[in-house]
Amino acid sequence: MWSRRSFLRMAGALGAAVTARPVDLAAVQAAGASVSGLTPDQVAADEFYWREIQSAFMLDRTLINLNNGNSCPTPTVVHEAYKRYLDSSNQAPVHHRGLIERNIETARRRLAREFGCDPEEMAITRNASEALQIAQNGLDLEPGDEVVTTDQDYGRMLTTWDQRVRRDKITVSFVDFPVPTTEDDLYARIEKAITPRTKVLHFCHITNLTGQLFPVQRLSRMARARGITTIVDGAHAVAHFPFALRDLECDFYGTSLHKWLLAPTGTGFLYVRRERIAGCWPLQAAPRTRTDDIRKFEEIGTSPAATKAAINEALAFHQAIGTERKAARLRYLTLRWANQLKAHPRIRLYTDLDHVYGVANVGIEGMKAPEIYQFLWDRYRIITAAINREDYSGIRVTPNIYTPLEEIDTFVAAMQELVAR
Repeated sequence: MWSRRSFLRMAGALGAAVTARPVDLAAVQAAGASVSGLTPDQVAADEFYWREIQSAFMLDRTLINLNNGNSCPTPTVVHEAYKRYLDSSNQAPVHHRGLIERNIETARRRLAREFGCDPEEMAITRNASEALQIAQNGLDLEPGDEVVTTDQDYGRMLTTWDQRVRRDKITVSFVDFPVPTTEDDLYARIEKAITPRTKVLHFCHITNLTGQLFPVQRLSRMARARGITTIVDGAHAVAHFPFALRDLECDFYGTSLHKWLLAPTGTGFLYVRRERIAGCWPLQAAPRTRTDDIRKFEEIGTSPAATKAAINEALAFHQAIGTERKAARLRYLTLRWANQLKAHPRIRLYTDLDHVYGVANVGIEGMKAPEIYQFLWDRYRIITAAINREDYSGIRVTPNIYTPLEEIDTFVAAMQELVAR
């Protein structure tokens, strides 16, 4: 068993070598053992521990990436595994790819165990969009049936509903809400929007725009009591903060794993309550014999097996840190910049800092988001995401566990320089 003292002594002996090359999974596990007696909040402020995590990535440090909400770099151990699986597949694809594909069941079991559901309720997909579109397009809806969603849901999902409006003559009602707001307010607004024609309730677990959290379990219970299907967009929730899928009580839940799980780009999953599997059509046709099989949603034809196989390494890396520590660190980094900026009279925070993790939105009075984004990029090479709406305009800031405090403080200095102008 590693003690904190022995781990520090080892790191001191290695010196610069620790940061000169990426560490492996065993070193990350050893770092975790060295802080095993600390609470997640204590670990969140332990820079020595997080320096070890930062060393597990090969990054371009000439840039400051504060747009991890789009997609995240994979740790080196994951990227190397991905390349190994690609190399293996390339030797004789018809043989080796098939071997790897049969082993994907391991990833299904491990993901289901980690995120709290039955493996027979989890389909591995290419991203959250595909997962959610399976549910959106797979439900039988009649002309006049109503979908209730919000005007701050992800654009691709709103486009999917718009296509069903044009194709199937359903209706979509949009709930608007201020940011930030409370979960009680969201619940009341959505409940008020429901009518006798409502068949589907579609909402985010956490929005991609401001990090607004929704009361998923309460909404799911309310919907089920009224015979309404729930579809939850969890693209930014899985491996970001602690929860179990079964506790949410929703019918469908889609996510991307190339965000906070740090898996290769092109990985995600769809959770479907077991009793809802048979009644949902897959995006691509599957045999009748798979009507009740969650795997029918994975029928996409020939596709790379390496991306899915490497999920296992990403999950192992995530577990070596732990969801609670990761969530605490992301909150620590967000509060570090937000608490320094919020006192300025021209700064506008569109995220509730009492309920925040790694996704937050900040604006400057009198400036549009694209102007802020361009200044940060041109002068400081800081990458953010511009969110420019009629009701608010700000940049989304999403650090990650590899983000050092120096980069957070550089962002603060850049924003202070801009607002002083």
